[in-house]
Amino acid sequence: MTDPTRDAPAPVPAPTLSDVAALAGVSRAIASRALSAQPRPVSADKRERVLRAAETLGFRPNSLARGLASKTVNLVAILVNHIHDLSDLDLFDLLLAEIQAIGKQVIFIRVGAGGDAESFLRDGVAYHVDAALVFTDFADAASVRRMFRNNAVLMLNGHHDPGAPSVTMDEDQGIREAVADAAGKGVRSALLLTGRTMSLVEQARIASYRAALARHGIDLLGELAGDYSYASGRALADRIDVERTGAVFCTSDAMAMGVLDAHRAHFPQHRPARFRLYGFDNVSLTQFDAYPISSIGADKRAYVAQIVRILNGPAPLAQNSEQVLVPTRFVPRLTG
Repeated sequence: MTDPTRDAPAPVPAPTLSDVAALAGVSRAIASRALSAQPRPVSADKRERVLRAAETLGFRPNSLARGLASKTVNLVAILVNHIHDLSDLDLFDLLLAEIQAIGKQVIFIRVGAGGDAESFLRDGVAYHVDAALVFTDFADAASVRRMFRNNAVLMLNGHHDPGAPSVTMDEDQGIREAVADAAGKGVRSALLLTGRTMSLVEQARIASYRAALARHGIDLLGELAGDYSYASGRALADRIDVERTGAVFCTSDAMAMGVLDAHRAHFPQHRPARFRLYGFDNVSLTQFDAYPISSIGADKRAYVAQIVRILNGPAPLAQNSEQVLVPTRFVPRLTG
């Protein structure tokens, strides 16, 4: 019987960095610098020759091999509760772009609540990453360090854990401005629609609203708990007493959108006829004609810039315990 593999052509070996260097007429070290994702010194002429040679040969850098040599993999883990809030989409699209711009890639890991979170962090796959960014409410720095066997952890969930840097939005500032706006327009009673009250960030947010309302003598009629979603805002809208309520403050814009859609009759041309409506997060949709909701939010580019600055700083992230506050501001629109 004829061996079908006998006359098969031998596989062509993949081009190597040395092949690229030889074709470009440069040293292997120069070729490596020219192909690096990080800014490294090499003349424009040599970089161009190396890139042209790599394209001609079909050379693709081996990121894993680079990582083994440099003890980095240029991979960042982002731990989240979920990605479905409108504010999540606005933030993570920008954050992903900025992290990639410094030559790193991202993996998203969804961490559930309660015992499931503890089990996941204890037994979950230990990815090899250069750093972990913690947005989820259900993880502390110590657990994340154990999960990744890495001390490079940046806290973004309101926790200020020992030995870990954090970036937090100073939400109190924007909340005080929004409540002052309502008070200045004669509001004397308000209702607060909240998100997940187990979140440290949400607890601080609620405390800021309570304090600001009390400061201006505005009667807080009640607090109704939702989950930040449009659907929860729409459902809670049925419980608003439009005769007694002067303003509704929602701790997410998505919830405020649900309230607005449920009470369109009370917002002719989007302007309040019965009660004023305030959201939170200043998501991009509030800039469109359908949802001109007065809102509170930080400059997301400034917030992301602080995250990337710490992530890409000259000092190792594991040795940084900096705590950064990014201010929020009130953005008035028609519903307020």
